[in-house]
Amino acid sequence: MILEMVRANGAVSLRELARVVQTSEVTVRRDVRALEAEGLLDRRHGGAVLPGGFTRESGFPQKSHLATAEKTAIADLAAGFVEEGEAIVVGAGTTTQELARRLARVPGLTVVTNSLLVAQALAHANRVEVVMTGGTLRGSNYALVGSGAEQSLQGLRVSRAFLSGSGLTAERGLSTSNMLSASVDRALVQAAAEVVVLADHTKLGTDTMFQTVPTDLITRLVTDEPPAHDDRAATELQALADQGVQIAVAGANGNQGGDDVPARRLQRRDVPLPAPRRQVPLRAANAFGEQSAATERAARVADLRRR
Repeated sequence: MILEMVRANGAVSLRELARVVQTSEVTVRRDVRALEAEGLLDRRHGGAVLPGGFTRESGFPQKSHLATAEKTAIADLAAGFVEEGEAIVVGAGTTTQELARRLARVPGLTVVTNSLLVAQALAHANRVEVVMTGGTLRGSNYALVGSGAEQSLQGLRVSRAFLSGSGLTAERGLSTSNMLSASVDRALVQAAAEVVVLADHTKLGTDTMFQTVPTDLITRLVTDEPPAHDDRAATELQALADQGVQIAVAGANGNQGGDDVPARRLQRRDVPLPAPRRQVPLRAANAFGEQSAATERAARVADLRRR
């Protein structure tokens, strides 16, 4: 079952595997190690991927069933950063689709998008204006791509861009597996004063073929809390924060922060933004909290939370 899921989706989190096979993450982790020893898959950042090379892109049906709780929590938190009457751009993806469903409640909003799914989610919102790019339809993710999409974005200026992707690293920033999608995402970034990346923990530390947003252009990352054993995701968050990216962490159970969030959840923080690019004020996020631990792993994660 585990191997079939990884082959179908390209990358699956341990949390999702445990849910599907109805067992604990400890048991799933042991099985994944055994499959890795046979060369059938690779362990990576709290999950499993197909062995070797860059992560391939999964189709929409597969993506829509991955990390659903995490995407919901991320979308809930990201929606709180959108102000009434703003003009924003929203890129293609299953996480941005979840965000769009929540943006339908923001009055006076103008949303520019190349995603049919985002547009559909906002189609019946009474006080939200939807502007779609031109371009050629890419059926695997229901997005408009190509020169038509890019040209329609020329001369556009909005306050924020909300983007997702296939991977995120501190070294290269946000990346995707498709060249046409990457090109349109870069055009979306050029239209925005700020860039907000939506990426669940399974994408942290994952690098794919085409860079879309370099790290120095990312204003804020909205993500979920990595599992306790996922040192590499925590290290990647630290590296992103060190480069000036604001980190906002949502609880995987859908909570956004405050007293209702489990005590072990990483708290959110804002890192001061360098001038001149990030000029639009965003709502403040809480600071990374402090969490003590006896082991070297926990100490490193605790250092991230103290910063």
